[in-house]
Amino acid sequence: MIPADLSVETGKALLRPLNVTDYPAMLQLAQQDEDMWYYFSLNLADPLQLQRWFEIAFAEKAANTRRPFTIIDKQTGQIAGSSSLGNISMYDLRAEIGWSWLAPAFRSTGLNKHAKFAMMRYAFEEQHFERIEFKTDEQNVRARKGLQNAGGIEEGILRSHMKMWNNRRRTSIYYSVLKNEWPGLKATIFKDF
Repeated sequence: MIPADLSVETGKALLRPLNVTDYPAMLQLAQQDEDMWYYFSLNLADPLQLQRWFEIAFAEKAANTRRPFTIIDKQTGQIAGSSSLGNISMYDLRAEIGWSWLAPAFRSTGLNKHAKFAMMRYAFEEQHFERIEFKTDEQNVRARKGLQNAGGIEEGILRSHMKMWNNRRRTSIYYSVLKNEWPGLKATIFKDF
């Protein structure tokens, strides 16, 4: 089982367990770019929806199906956003990296790639998982590019997959990295980590 107090890090990013005391900082960050929530299942710029997001994260953590993290930019010591290792299946040796977002000041800084690397390294090297998967809104070009830049291989599309907070039906696109692909990714796109 993945420890409830798991933290993972690189030289640039610290991912520590999400804490209720992170709520005020997360709300302030989430309200800096309300347009980004178009692609998210909940509008985290809304205080009640952010509270619901915290409740879901903690419930899934208690069920041992998710490890929600607060992302800290180690250079500044500031909270930058959040990501999770979720949909954990110890039997299948797989998990999903998702629920990911960064405040505007931390985008295009490499922090997202460092966060994904830290979680994948833990999953493949400590837990010996066979598969890490990612999904995003088919319309979210920025997220899709980020998943490709982190080594994700496009797998397929699930049409009308999710109901969004604004009642839009989202079509999701899946990506994955497999255990046998991990050494090559570490030697290429993550070689400087």
